[in-house]
Amino acid sequence: MPPVALALVAAALTASAWAIRAHYLGESARGQVYVAKPLATLLILVLAFVLVPIRDDYRWLVAAGLLFSLAGDVFLMLPRDRFVAGLASFLVAHLFYLAAFSADVPFGAAPFFWPPFFAAGGVVLALVWPGLKPALRAPVAAYVVVIAAMAAQAAGRWSLLGGGAALSAAIGAGLFMASDAVLAINRFRWPFRAGRAINLAAYWAAQLLIAFSVSAG
Repeated sequence: MPPVALALVAAALTASAWAIRAHYLGESARGQVYVAKPLATLLILVLAFVLVPIRDDYRWLVAAGLLFSLAGDVFLMLPRDRFVAGLASFLVAHLFYLAAFSADVPFGAAPFFWPPFFAAGGVVLALVWPGLKPALRAPVAAYVVVIAAMAAQAAGRWSLLGGGAALSAAIGAGLFMASDAVLAINRFRWPFRAGRAINLAAYWAAQLLIAFSVSAG
């Protein structure tokens, strides 16, 4: 990995740790969250362009996913509730990731990976369903379908292609799904103090791994 890429990884990890810490400092640190949270994702987006890509189309699709993730970060940190806008931004991000993971293998080419991911998504959806407002139920259900498909496609792609880049994408996609599960349970069912830290740490780890998958090494 080139030195500039290593510097970007270190900066992204620092910004993510800063954002997680600031979330626990309350209103006095809201300004820090406004800086650190989008900065961490922005640095990962830059990383995707610094790495030497295996395929240009794959990199652009991953970059688009990171860009819409950045928009989702901004919507979800605003003082007024922009949950639906944030959810929509991340849904589009996952559609771009799904397209990236389908760029070099057929869509659904490894169908045996799909039931476990959809079952996991269904369990989380069932857990949070009572805490969802009626207007949120359809958007959240659609989001679960898309992220489960994205993670299943990434896992299937790795099973077909092998290699470190495909494995990085598969682990990143799985971590993204786990991160969102923690966020949903913490927000809509059982709030717990460590929930934000676990959610954000898994989220940025997922984004880093997906960005790493742009390059063969």
